[in-house]
Amino acid sequence: MYNITLKEGGNAEELAKAKDTAKSQGGEIKHEFTLIKGFTVEFPADRTHTLETNEHLHVEQDGEVKTQ
Repeated sequence: MYNITLKEGGNAEELAKAKDTAKSQGGEIKHEFTLIKGFTVEFPADRTHTLETNEHLHVEQDGEVKTQ
């Protein structure tokens, strides 16, 4: 799973394009964020480059965070 968020200056159109790209490449949107512009997508790891090369997006693999 990957968290996809807009970088500063990104607009709603770029976010919509990212969702369309993710879906067309075999991804499934799992959650859409309300406080920040972004979403979580289940996406094949070998296809993340299609989103990572977009200058308006930040792509981060989702994972568990532990504090101790």
